[in-house]
Amino acid sequence: MQVDHWTVVVWRGSLQFLGLLLLISLVYRQRTFEVFRSIGTLGLLLATVFCFSTILFIISVSYTLVANTLVILASAPFFAAVFSLIFLKEAVGRHTWIAIFVAFAGIALLTLDSSGSGSLMGDLAALGVATLMGAYFTIVRASREVNMIPAMAVSGIMAASVALPFAAFPDMSETQMLAGGAMGFIVAPLSFALITIGPRYLPAPEVSLLLLIETVLGPLWVWMVISEEPGFYSLIGGAVVVTTLFLHSMYSLQRYRRRNAVAKG
Repeated sequence: MQVDHWTVVVWRGSLQFLGLLLLISLVYRQRTFEVFRSIGTLGLLLATVFCFSTILFIISVSYTLVANTLVILASAPFFAAVFSLIFLKEAVGRHTWIAIFVAFAGIALLTLDSSGSGSLMGDLAALGVATLMGAYFTIVRASREVNMIPAMAVSGIMAASVALPFAAFPDMSETQMLAGGAMGFIVAPLSFALITIGPRYLPAPEVSLLLLIETVLGPLWVWMVISEEPGFYSLIGGAVVVTTLFLHSMYSLQRYRRRNAVAKG
C-alpha cells in the first residue's frame, strides 16, 4: 500500500525527535534540558526552517524523481551564499554568481521533463527545500558557537505536529514499518547531526563537495532498488548542476587553501 507523504512526515519527524533526544541524553545526561534551552531564538528559527524543509522534501520525492530532488537540492550552497550576503554581509565572489546562474539554467533544463505533469510540483518543492537549506546553512554559520543539534530534534516534533492533522495513517506492511523506523530513528538523526556539526569545522567549499556524494549516489541507489530512471532533460540538467557545483567548490577550495598558506606565511 502506498503511504501518503503526510504520514511519512509524522513518522519521520517523531522518530527523528526521539532518536536525537536519546543521543543528546546519552551525551549530556543531566545537562540535556540546559543544552536544549541554550539554542535560543536562532535555534528555534533553525528548527522552523528545517521543519518546513523536511515537509517539502517528502512532498518533492512523492511527486518527482529522486534524482530531480537531489540535483535541485544540491543548489542549496548557492542560496546560502545569497543569504550570507544579505544577512551576514559576506561578499559573494564573481565565480559564485556565475555558478548560480549556470546552475539555475541546469535546473530549468531539468524541469522540462516535468513540464505539464504533477512532477513539476515535486521539482518546485525541491527548489523550496534548497532555499530553506540555504537559510539553514546561514543560520548554522551565524551561530557556530552554539550546539544546534537540539534544534534538529525540535524540528522533528514540529514537522510531525504540522503533518499530523493531514496524515491518513494507512495500514503499513512490516517492511514499510522497518524502513520508516530505520530512516526516522537512525539515518535521519545521525545524518542531520553530522550535517549540523560539519560546517562548524570544515570550510564551506569542502562541505559542498562532500554533499555532492548524496547527489551522485542517491539516484544510483534508487535506480538499483526501484528502477527509477531519470529522463533525458533530467540527466542533462543534472549534469550541468553537479558539474557546476563541483567546479565551483574546487575553485573555492583552492582559493581557501591559498589564503591560508599566505596567512601562515
